[in-house]
Amino acid sequence: MTFPPLELWLSVPVMAVIGLCIGSFLNVVVYRLPAMMERLWLADVQALLQDRATLERTLGAAADEAALARWGQSGETLGAALDALPPLALSRPRSRCPACGTTLRWFHNIPVLSWLMLRARCAACSAPISARYPLVEAGTALAFGLIAWTFGPTPLTAVYCVAAALLIAMALIDLDTTLLPDSLTYALLGWGLLAAWLGWTPLSLADAALGVLWGYGALWGITTLYAALRGVRGMAEGDFKLMAALGALLGVAQLLPIILLASAVGAAVGVFLIVARNHRREVPIPFGPYLAGGGFASMFFGAQLLRWWLPQ
Repeated sequence: MTFPPLELWLSVPVMAVIGLCIGSFLNVVVYRLPAMMERLWLADVQALLQDRATLERTLGAAADEAALARWGQSGETLGAALDALPPLALSRPRSRCPACGTTLRWFHNIPVLSWLMLRARCAACSAPISARYPLVEAGTALAFGLIAWTFGPTPLTAVYCVAAALLIAMALIDLDTTLLPDSLTYALLGWGLLAAWLGWTPLSLADAALGVLWGYGALWGITTLYAALRGVRGMAEGDFKLMAALGALLGVAQLLPIILLASAVGAAVGVFLIVARNHRREVPIPFGPYLAGGGFASMFFGAQLLRWWLPQ
């Protein structure tokens, strides 16, 4: 059996179609992964509320018998509520309308086309379907196509397409929930190191490893200094991990352009939200989407960004 050549698999049209399909899956990831994480966290809370030894050791005198009984009962109630929830994973249940719960037929799941054919309405209940679904699908297709067009039928195209999918998912999850899942940041970090080790990116493994150390350390240092001066932590640990992952993927030299570009765009958007949209200053603005955008810019314009920010 003869398989199609690599040049065909990594061509612009094929990668764009693959991007459409991956974008459809990313919609599932963005919606379900945070819910899955929150269920696990609540299960941990439930177990701790019923762990008398931990409560007594941690709370001391505050953990009297009446308090332990109340917390234990709360844990039982929470556990029963979690057990009553339907199973949730990335692969199950099948996609359904969030308004009426009707399971979608296969022809209602065709990326972009189904949304257009249904006129942005559920076939069963006519509830509106968000335009974000086809936008994510089309955006992922565009990203994959541009990467294939820019880097040609090379392993770097495959590396950057996987990275693009992870960055899109992380940016949207952070935008929705202010969470950056470890399962995605670590996946991107490991993918960058593996690609460097295999010689699929122009980085040496040492450069990728330095990117991890400096990426995490730079944001950690800035955040720690800001907290010491202002008493407020400006970024969360998920941002540190995402920056470390971008360092593994793109190398230590790209870290400064990424963080400067992300900070400039993030500051501009933050000022706009505060002035024009009455965004409260105490409500955090996710930084992950701007880091992801800086990573995308670095993929395509890394050398130009270096010359821009660090002119010779």
